[in-house]
Amino acid sequence: MKAHVFLAAFAAFAFPVMFGCTRATPPIPAAEWTLRLEPLASPAGDATAQPQLTASAGGVILSWLENTSSQTALKFSERTDGGWSEPRLVAFGDDFFANYADVPSVIRLADRTLVAHWLQLNGTSSSGYDLRLARSTDEGRTWSPPFTPHHDGTRMQHGFASLFDTGGGLGVIWLDGRAMTPGAGPDAEATGDMGLRAAHFDRAWKQLSEEAVDRRVCDCCPTASAVTTDGPILAYRNRSADEVRDIYVSRLVNGRWSVPTVVHNDNWRIMGCPVNGPAISARHRDVAVAWFTAKGDQGRTFVAFSHDAGRTFGAPVRVDEASSLGRVGVELLNDGSAVVTWVFAENVQSKTTPSRKMDSYRWRVNSHLEV
Repeated sequence: MKAHVFLAAFAAFAFPVMFGCTRATPPIPAAEWTLRLEPLASPAGDATAQPQLTASAGGVILSWLENTSSQTALKFSERTDGGWSEPRLVAFGDDFFANYADVPSVIRLADRTLVAHWLQLNGTSSSGYDLRLARSTDEGRTWSPPFTPHHDGTRMQHGFASLFDTGGGLGVIWLDGRAMTPGAGPDAEATGDMGLRAAHFDRAWKQLSEEAVDRRVCDCCPTASAVTTDGPILAYRNRSADEVRDIYVSRLVNGRWSVPTVVHNDNWRIMGCPVNGPAISARHRDVAVAWFTAKGDQGRTFVAFSHDAGRTFGAPVRVDEASSLGRVGVELLNDGSAVVTWVFAENVQSKTTPSRKMDSYRWRVNSHLEV
């Protein structure tokens, strides 16, 4: 079975609103969305893995892990109008934790500071590792000593991090296993509840907070974050007492994370982690969240939209035509449309994707493109 990445573009239409007997103007379609694919050589060399792309006003940053002998190095390159920059080293060592789903990143803040994160083993157990951060103010030529946002001192999992610019510093969220019990052996899995925690650093790099957002979440699904004009919002896969693992969001309001709310009640009950987190994108007060679910053993990809900075979401739109393996991505574009990506299997029959009505817009699938 061969897997492919699929893209869908969603065009937004203004939806007529009734005020008494007066009808608003008819729907105006968004500009047609076109996509041209071009091969692009990667700046990463041989023996590299765990790639991650992040974007800023300055360009796109690709980070990766590079293995040489017993050492692992975190490197990055930035793509601008002039092409890829020369790869630069962030950190290296023989105690990196590498995982296909829990990957490092390098982001650029609005003040042009670069911030990187990676994972470092904290003991003999493969399930124990710490989240490490470093910053650079000289385009990655030199980096600060590594530091960590968590201070529990447990030799448990701290990973699946998402970094974001708070407008006044750095925000970071991560899955935190401090409440879990270690396994009986070095390779045995820990048991108990995985939590979701968040921290905030100001521009002087003083840590202002560390708090629990949710004390029971899915153990190993990647997290996602975005920033609206109202503030940061994060998305993650929750875990209920009866093993329902749907997608939730929380917003930073007056310096505290709001009580998490569900994006949509899929009611997907699964006994183990699917390793399939959500994606989120924000533009002003518009938010798009994409996710994978497999209730009834049918893999599907959905997207839902919010126009109030994530307080509420409209009805979800299914974007795959027949089946999905997840690994989703989503991006809101300048014209109000959104692009969703997911992985699908080649031998699945295709069928029509339905359109849905939500809030003050009507969303439809504008085009599909296999890549």
